[in-house]
Amino acid sequence: MKRRRFLQRISSILAVLGITEAEWLTFGNRYYQALAQSSPRKLALLIGINQYPENPDLSGCLTDVELQRELLIHRFGFQGSDILILTEEEASREFIQAAFLDHLGKQAKPSDVIVFHFSGYGSRVKLETSPERMQNALVPAANGSKDPQDEKIVNYILEETLLLLLRSLPTDRVTAVLDTSYYAPSTVLGLKIRALQESVEAKLAAEELDLLKQLKTQKLPSTPVVLAATSNPKQSAREGLFSGFSAGLFTYALTQYLWEFTPATTIQVALSHVENSLSKLASKQQPTLLSNQKNQYITSLLPAEFSADVQNLSPKREEALNTLPSLVAKETGGLGFPDDVKNQLLPHSSIGAEGAVSAIEEDGKTVHLWLGGLPPQVLLYYGVNSRFTLATTEQLVLRSRTGLTAKAQISKINITTPLQVGQLVQEAVRVLPRNINLTIALDTGLERIERVDATSAFAAFSRVSTVVVGEKPADYLFAKLQQTPSRYGLFSLGGELIPNTTGEVGEAVKLTVQRLAPKLSTLLAAKLWRLTENQGSSRLALKATLEIISDTSPSVVMQRETVRTFKTETSIKKSVQTRLIAPLPTPIVPIGSRMQYRVENQSDRRVYLILLGLNNNHTAIAFYSWETLQEPNTADTKPLLKEAVIAPGETLTLPQTNAASAWVISGPAFFYEQQLIFSTAPFSETLAALNTAKYSTAEQGPIGPLLNSLDVAQALLQDLHNASALKTEMNGTATDSYILDVNNWASFSFNFQVM
Repeated sequence: MKRRRFLQRISSILAVLGITEAEWLTFGNRYYQALAQSSPRKLALLIGINQYPENPDLSGCLTDVELQRELLIHRFGFQGSDILILTEEEASREFIQAAFLDHLGKQAKPSDVIVFHFSGYGSRVKLETSPERMQNALVPAANGSKDPQDEKIVNYILEETLLLLLRSLPTDRVTAVLDTSYYAPSTVLGLKIRALQESVEAKLAAEELDLLKQLKTQKLPSTPVVLAATSNPKQSAREGLFSGFSAGLFTYALTQYLWEFTPATTIQVALSHVENSLSKLASKQQPTLLSNQKNQYITSLLPAEFSADVQNLSPKREEALNTLPSLVAKETGGLGFPDDVKNQLLPHSSIGAEGAVSAIEEDGKTVHLWLGGLPPQVLLYYGVNSRFTLATTEQLVLRSRTGLTAKAQISKINITTPLQVGQLVQEAVRVLPRNINLTIALDTGLERIERVDATSAFAAFSRVSTVVVGEKPADYLFAKLQQTPSRYGLFSLGGELIPNTTGEVGEAVKLTVQRLAPKLSTLLAAKLWRLTENQGSSRLALKATLEIISDTSPSVVMQRETVRTFKTETSIKKSVQTRLIAPLPTPIVPIGSRMQYRVENQSDRRVYLILLGLNNNHTAIAFYSWETLQEPNTADTKPLLKEAVIAPGETLTLPQTNAASAWVISGPAFFYEQQLIFSTAPFSETLAALNTAKYSTAEQGPIGPLLNSLDVAQALLQDLHNASALKTEMNGTATDSYILDVNNWASFSFNFQVM
């Protein structure tokens, strides 16, 4: 729907808002009055607010709306005319609530699909009826409807009101996405957060309270799926700065997942993938399925026989499960979730994609692309001459890119099928520059002389650059410790202190930076191997399962598999059933657990594999496949490494399940990140780099320290480049870039928490 048309109609709606609110409450009476349509309509209401005159502006909310719109049109078959977008001053409380009536409530019928999205500030406010607790609320755009006699009145929309409004719609196929949070800490380090400080004196507008009261008296039929950016009241929804644009981390990760992965699986499987992406974007926020019913987060997703047990938990056990829902995976033995807990949205196409054709130039060979399906950490470095495949098998060659949009040309001179707007494009070749640096943002809390000293000190490292926080994309943040301002340290962009990166009390900036040399090398190495992730686009049929070994049978922690290698509808359905054993978000592994990967090669080619990662103190680790030596080891004997290889149709456990090669999780409690990388060609240069390090006999464990992580990461990219069959066709590109062919490599990311 055009904004102008909507706004022309909105004034008359607002004039009788009290009446229309009453009409609102009769939506449920129409629920049983219509049969399901053969072609259900798809309606969306998308809200994005960057500008708040009385508060600091946000940066990514309008991009969120754009991300959602492009996703809904190209991946879920929405018509642009059925998507109503309210941004900035249009997104007042009155306009948002009226849009529910006019755009959603009056048009929707049973079986229709409805999507609601909100990106903007959240806050908390007290109700006079329940002054003992704070209520979550969305902060609409400023408007002139405040009572001039009472400056304490705020025109917020209570989260409870929104949930009831969603339930009032006459269809069960309602999905809402809330990229906001409600708790604002007194100090914020790193990325912007979408939360305003609560005010104990603030009062809600009378109209909002009246609407809430009316909604509470009605029997509302719908059960919407509401996805929230955070699961803990004190977590913050953050927005990040990417390649020329800002966006909400949750919205970007969610929409990117829905572009790439198909078919849709359970909500919780989707959230597991999204949270994995959020962790790579330096945010510890945990998205969740929002519910105001006790234990629904757990019981709605568990088998019935276990749900009954949850309802009777002791208060202490109940609190533990609500705080750490991943423990449920251990309790259920990896049973997973029932089939009916699905996404409300089903993809319009049965294939995933990295983007779509958004426009075609007059020559018919140059196209504009929307690339919302590329992994966020990859987008910034996605280079010219990367290639995409159309469903008609033609390839598009990337010629330029700005943010999420790009220009490409068809690779063939004569094409049999004309290009069309809306065609999905899949990644075929990824081109990455060889000169990738680690970028450190300098916090604005540093004094001018401190920033000058830090800039000078970081400049001494050959592959490290600095920027002012918030001006350009960065990887980490250099700042003062909030508890001890006379100390400096390195932080994630989400404000988490990187272990072992703090200087001494009163130490000069330059000395602290100099201490970081080994850590900076490790962090750059991790950045490089993250750029290989391509679970969504790889054409190698592979599956990897992370397991905890027990005396009875292994317990599944998480599972990853390529999704574009299934050719038939039957195999797609089988793929969905397999993935249902995937874990809850942020799998938790107890200290002392024995772990293993179970890797299945379902392709018709032999594949080689490498495992790299960061352990719980951000030290680099790798998997070592040690060669059995003919003579006993001595202190002077250099260990030998061999390729880890899996034949077609074979399964390999990594490491082998015996006591001598056990992989045991050690403390302290923190987060692990591991990248499992496969190639159809041997990792010759990677093994050569691993062999140059001087390992002692005592370090010959299956997964151990990686001493020369940056050398190994660069060798890894070179090996993947060497495996590409296209490098001979792209000699000009090959000199300063890595060329990676999706037919020859796959890379899975595994993140879990140790407790």
